[in-house]
Amino acid sequence: MSAYVVANYTVTNPEAFEPYVPAVLPTIAAGGGEVVVADFESDPVEGNPGHVTGVLKLESKNAINAWYTSDEYEAVKGLRTDNSEGSITVANGFVPPTD
Repeated sequence: MSAYVVANYTVTNPEAFEPYVPAVLPTIAAGGGEVVVADFESDPVEGNPGHVTGVLKLESKNAINAWYTSDEYEAVKGLRTDNSEGSITVANGFVPPTD
């Protein structure tokens, strides 16, 4: 079952954050993932979300964990965590109920 990483955050230091996107994309591809959503001007509808929303699709939660804890991602993660505030959520894809 596919699983998704849903990121929502506000960039607090744009200059230091800038290298993150080009650095993280190869790690996502190497982990077998794809970027489904990447919006730096998200429109909030409810609550108090940040202005950046990203959704990644990988083959499973195990694949997400392998990517998230990989040496390649660990090497660039600080560019995001040190320069933004927000949340990351991991969720399984929707499977419709059967009768």
